[in-house]
Amino acid sequence: MVHPDLSNFDQLPDAANVSVEIVAGLFGCKVPTIWARLRRKEIPEPRRFGSHTRWNVGELRQALKGDAI
Repeated sequence: MVHPDLSNFDQLPDAANVSVEIVAGLFGCKVPTIWARLRRKEIPEPRRFGSHTRWNVGELRQALKGDAI
């Protein structure tokens, strides 16, 4: 099942922030792989909002296009 936010990703503004589950879906991998890619600096750094970790949609779009992180 596709996460609802993933199916609406194209409509999100660049300023929006999404969870690690959405990032994993975008990159076609599992959540632990996202954390490994983050340690290797292969994906943008997330932001922390209290106890929540979120990625910026605009930065993810750039990374998905292959632009520098």
